[in-house]
Order: sequence, then C-alpha cells, then structure tokens
Amino acid sequence: MTTIAVRVPSRVRVIAKNLGLVVVFLAIVAVLTIASPNNSFLSVNNIFLILIQTSINGILAMGMMYVIISGQIDLSVGSTVGLAGVAAAMFAHPGEFPLIVPILVGLLVGAGVGALNGVGVAYGGVPSFIVTLGTLTAVRGLALMLSGGAPVTDLSSAFRELASGQVWGIPTLAIYLVVVAAVAAFVLRRTVFGRRVYALGGNPAAAEVSGISVKRLTVAPFVIAGVLAGLAGVLLASRTFTGSPTAGASYELDAIAAVVIGGVSMAGGRGRAFGVLIGALMIAVIANGLDILGIDSNAQLLIKGAIIVLAVLIDVKTRRD
Repeated sequence: MTTIAVRVPSRVRVIAKNLGLVVVFLAIVAVLTIASPNNSFLSVNNIFLILIQTSINGILAMGMMYVIISGQIDLSVGSTVGLAGVAAAMFAHPGEFPLIVPILVGLLVGAGVGALNGVGVAYGGVPSFIVTLGTLTAVRGLALMLSGGAPVTDLSSAFRELASGQVWGIPTLAIYLVVVAAVAAFVLRRTVFGRRVYALGGNPAAAEVSGISVKRLTVAPFVIAGVLAGLAGVLLASRTFTGSPTAGASYELDAIAAVVIGGVSMAGGRGRAFGVLIGALMIAVIANGLDILGIDSNAQLLIKGAIIVLAVLIDVKTRRD
C-alpha cells in the first residue's frame, strides 16, 4: 500500500497552533475559575488585577519577541526596567520638569542600553547571551549608583497618574499594552523591516546575500527591546510611586517565558505578537490563580519553570515536523 504524504500549508499550521494556544489558555481559566473559592477568580476586580499584572511583562515580551525572532536573546531587559525607572523618577519631582521629560528620559535610557547590546553583538562579534549577561549586571549596578542604593521618591501627581488611572473603567496599563502589541504586530507583519527581521532570524547568510545589512539590522531589535524596557520602567515607577533600583529583577525570565509560550521559535525566524500576548496573559493568569488557591511561592516557580520547558519541547517538536 502506498502512503500519500499530505503537506499542510504553513499558514494553516500557524493558525492551528495559535488556536491551540487559545484553547489551552481558556482551559486554564476554566480550571482556576472552578477551583477558586466562590468563583473569585473571575470577579471584575481580579480580572482588572490580571490585566495590570500582564501589562508590564507583556510590554517587555513584545520587545523580547523582536530579539528572539531575529535569532538572539536579551537578558538585560529586567535591569533596564530598573535603570529607566530610576532615571525617569529623578526627573519626575513636582514642579521641576514637564511630564514628557521623565518619559523621554526613560525611553532614551532603554534605547541606549539596547543600542549597546546590539553593537556588541553585531560589530563586536560577541554572542548575545554573553553581551546581555554582562549588561544585566552592569546596568543594575548603574541604577544602584544613580539612586545611591535607595528608591527615588517624591514624584509628581501627573507622573503617578500615568499608570494608575483608568479610561472608561479599563486600567490605563492594559491600554498601553494593547497599543504596544498592535504596533509591534503591524510593524512585524506588514512592513519591510518586519519581514527582514524574520529573514535575519531564519537564515542570516541568505539575508546578507539578498542585500540586507545584517549588522545594522541585528542592532535594531535590541534597540526596540530597550525602548520597550524603558517604557516598562517608566510605567512601573509610575504605578509604584517610586523609582527603585532593584525593580525589574528577573523580569527578563517572565518575558522570555511569555515569548516561548506564545509560539516564538527560540531558533529565530518565526512567531507572532498575538501568541506572545496570550503567553503573557497565561503567565499572569497562572500566577494569579495559584495565589488565590494559596499555592506556595516556591512551588509557583517550579510550575513556571516546567511550563517554559514544556513550551520549548513543543517548539522543537513542531520544527522537526
């Protein structure tokens, strides 16, 4: 008997994978809803809390998505959050500067760290894991030096309201996340730059032969990740009313987890913003649900690690198929 191999179009496979991710997400929500006392998991207040918890990590994950799709990794985004928050807070004291100044300072700090990472990788020839591992430590040290090791407080009311308000009852942090995700998705899927990022991650040699400036293009995703880490730092400082030099510790792990769970290939060249957004939501939902159920925080780390490993195994299996 002759076996006929049927090749499923890649677009159909991507859609099926995204739908599968949504189904898993909804299944987790259903289980946590049933298990939570008095169905408290789906209360309005808790839903808003989940959205707020998702926002910072979701914004970071959108930048990490670009870096990983390009075939690299960035371990420094958590430290960049701390440095950007401290820098922004230093310019956010009442009556000193307009609101736009601390925002721009935070974004520029993030862009600077991202550019440093990108140049080290593209022009220095150092693996991204090593470069960003170094900046992870150095940037955290710089944040501690700038702040004198203490949180920067006494922030203006306008700055504090930047991330703590609501629009039509929806937390502004959630709105920022949706806007960032929409822009990230559009640039990645509908622009020449986005297609080149996919090409760079898929096959750098072929991308260079086709006329793409690989070194310059390698820098760009790191800058994007840095800018979004700077934005996350500004929003976190606004939300907590303080610029803490220790803020953002280990945030890079949650961002990587959201990207991997969302279906972005660690080998580069594949992934979508929608999946990353679901991945960030899934992490927040699991953490929130486990808190409600009274699960020990150490056990939560174990569960999160297991989810990351499982997502990578699924990614490897999918690429082999």
